[in-house]
Amino acid sequence: MPSSASSDPREVILQAHHLTREFDGVRALDDFCFELRRGEVLGLLGANGAGKTTAMNCLLGLTLPTSGSVSAFGLDLQRHRIEILKRANFCSAYTALPGNLLVRQNLTVFARIYGVPDANARIAELMELLEIPHLAGRVTGQLSAGESTRVNLVKALLNRPELLMLDEPTASLDPDIADKVRKVVRRVQRENQLGILYTSHNMRDIEEVCDRVIFLHRGRVVCEGTPTDLLARSSSQSLEDVFIKIARDGEILQEPPTPPSA
Repeated sequence: MPSSASSDPREVILQAHHLTREFDGVRALDDFCFELRRGEVLGLLGANGAGKTTAMNCLLGLTLPTSGSVSAFGLDLQRHRIEILKRANFCSAYTALPGNLLVRQNLTVFARIYGVPDANARIAELMELLEIPHLAGRVTGQLSAGESTRVNLVKALLNRPELLMLDEPTASLDPDIADKVRKVVRRVQRENQLGILYTSHNMRDIEEVCDRVIFLHRGRVVCEGTPTDLLARSSSQSLEDVFIKIARDGEILQEPPTPPSA
């Protein structure tokens, strides 16, 4: 399937090359290809079991593909993983920081791991941005879902990443906190020209945050494009309806017609 970003002149900072991953003969990913460019927010969508988690694990180097490869910043992930991860970070609603440490302690530990200069100032800056300076002295394991998500985002932004992977960052959040998280993600992305890979089941997230979207179904890319483009190519009235049709039926949207040459 041709990429709608193929004519984009911006640098490709993350790329999957024909990734396939099998578990006991079942293909969780099947010839998965995509490109993420600097300054772009790319949504990776699909129902539970579509292959998103496997894709994210392969892109982080946590799971080796059965075939295919991943490159970031022009470097092969398997050969240059440490070098790549110094320029990247990850945040998931389902990955908890050590629960017995205070928030301040957790963030200080990660700042040291990442080699963040002037770590205390950086931590304070990001906690202020996410409106959580009052959480610094709290025990991490006693935080609410919304508080934990924002602390995780602070952790993910500590090293000023060029590439950020966000796995359902607004899951389980109330509408007010979810809105704040979306606005912070978009603000940080625009100010720093981050490339962000963003998974979510919340279509409002996708419509407000993502420049382009890829839909996975049974491990394969079935369509991609801007949210507006996908709606125009579907009979659906909303992106949520597109999601439901793909999840239930594997509907593949038709590519837009090629304009006639002059």
